[in-house]
Amino acid sequence: MNVSQNRKQEISSQQEESYQTRRVTVPALEEILFDALPLLDHGFVRVIDYMGTDESIVQAARVSYGKGTKQVNQDKGLIYYLMRHWHSTPFEMCEIKFHIKLPIFVARQWIRHRTANVNEYSARYSILSKEFYIPKPEHLAAQSNVNNQGRGDTLNEQEAAEVLELLKNDAEQCYSHYQEMLNLDEAGNPRDESKSGLARELARMNLNLNYYTEWYWKIDLHNLMHFLRLRADSHAQYEIRVYAELMTEILEKWCPITAGAYKEYREGATALSKTGTEAVKRMLAGEKVTQETSGLTKREWGELCASLNIASES
Repeated sequence: MNVSQNRKQEISSQQEESYQTRRVTVPALEEILFDALPLLDHGFVRVIDYMGTDESIVQAARVSYGKGTKQVNQDKGLIYYLMRHWHSTPFEMCEIKFHIKLPIFVARQWIRHRTANVNEYSARYSILSKEFYIPKPEHLAAQSNVNNQGRGDTLNEQEAAEVLELLKNDAEQCYSHYQEMLNLDEAGNPRDESKSGLARELARMNLNLNYYTEWYWKIDLHNLMHFLRLRADSHAQYEIRVYAELMTEILEKWCPITAGAYKEYREGATALSKTGTEAVKRMLAGEKVTQETSGLTKREWGELCASLNIASES
C-alpha cells in the first residue's frame, strides 16, 4: 500500500497530539488510533475517534450504578444477556469513526448500510489519484452456477493473466483520458495554458469502478455489529469482507467483552425458524426427519443441515 508523504505527516501529527480527558478510553485502541491499517493494494482503515466502552453499555443498561457494587464478571454476564436477547439500545451508546480508503465498487456495496454517518471524498472538488484496485490472480473467479451474486471456480493462469491485462489497460487509459479532459499532464500541471479543461464533476464520469475513493464513516456499535455479521461472513464478497474482518479485530480491541458476545451469539450462531426449531426437536426425540416431512423448503432444509453439520437425508 502506498501512503503519500502528506498522509504520513498527517498521521504523525495526529499521533503526536495528546489531550487530557475525564472520559473513559481504551489503551489498546489508543495504540492504533490514526494508524493506516493496510488492505487490498491501496486501501486502508483508520480509527479516527470513538466514544464509549464495554462499561458504557453496562452503564446504559443499568442507567446508574455504584462503581464499587459491580464486578467484571457481572458486566460480562449482562452484556452477554443483552446480546443473547437482542437488546440493542445499550450498544447504541457507543460510537466509532473510521477513515476508510476503498475501491468505488466496494463503496457502492457498502453504502447500502444506511445506519452510519458518511462523508465521502468529492471528485467534484478534488482530482482523484491514479490509484485503482487490481485483484490478485487467486481472487479472479468465474461466475458461480448456483449463486447469482457469487464466484465459482478460480480462473486458470492464462485466463487470469488476460483479465488482469484488460483491467490494467482499461484503468490506465481511462485515467489518461480523465487527465486529458481536465487539461492536465502526468505531473498534474496544465497541458495547455490556453484551455481551461472540462469541469471535474463531468470528467470523473469516465473513471472505472475500481478507482479508489475515501470516506469518513461513523457508526454506533449495534449497527457496526450488524454490518460485520453480514460483511465478515464467508459468503460476502472478498473485497468487502477483508475490511469487515479487520474491523472485527478493531472491535475486539475496543470492546472485548462485547466482541466475545458478538462472536458467540451473532458471528458463530445459527438462527432457526419456528418450523426449523420444531424439526430439530423431533430429531432430538429420535424421529427420522426428512426434507419432505420437515415442513421446510429444499433450500431451508439444506441450510439447516449444513448449520448442524448433519446429512441432508437425516
